[in-house]
Amino acid sequence: MHVHDHDRLDRIGLPEAVLCSSKTATQIDDIVAGLASGSAGPVMFTRLSEEQLDTLAPATRRHLQHDRVSRTAYMNGVLPDRQGRVAVVAAGTSDQSVACEAQRTLGFCGITSETIVDVGVAGLWRLERRLPEIRDADVVIAVAGMDAALVSVLGGLVRAPLVAVPTSVGYGVSEGGTTALHSALASCAQGVTVVNIDNGFGAACATARILGLLGGGSNR
Repeated sequence: MHVHDHDRLDRIGLPEAVLCSSKTATQIDDIVAGLASGSAGPVMFTRLSEEQLDTLAPATRRHLQHDRVSRTAYMNGVLPDRQGRVAVVAAGTSDQSVACEAQRTLGFCGITSETIVDVGVAGLWRLERRLPEIRDADVVIAVAGMDAALVSVLGGLVRAPLVAVPTSVGYGVSEGGTTALHSALASCAQGVTVVNIDNGFGAACATARILGLLGGGSNR
């Protein structure tokens, strides 16, 4: 039985989220029904694939605003807008699903963001063209697989807090994201925050906490 955490928003400034990848359709149906029958505020569902969505009851699907690319869904709307602007910078188009998960989570938290894709270090001129808008952001999320070199490059070019998301994009020694994770953790750029592999949701939540400290939201 799922025990809802209705007080999470008041306690930590972030709303309840439900991880769906390890749950059955029946479990998700029960969770949504329980939320719908109570006084729950906005809730986010993560790692909910389109195939999984199709197995849910029609009544469940009516409550969910699903996005295919990010594999996320909103229930009961989103949080009020807060100040602050975030740049989600992805090395390649293959990192798009993780970048979209970060952007969609930011949107759920009421945070404005822009996603900049395909600016990996294999073509530094592409990144150079987008630097002015990246530098205008209050927080930057760097999403990169393979060797995750984008993290160190951005870490040496931008002043804003930088949250790195290593992705599982890659092959050979880069397969699965471990190389990208180690590279991000070993970055010589100072003060880079690193979240788990493919964890766009976690990067966005870390960003929401940072913006709260910067005055872009309530720390409650």
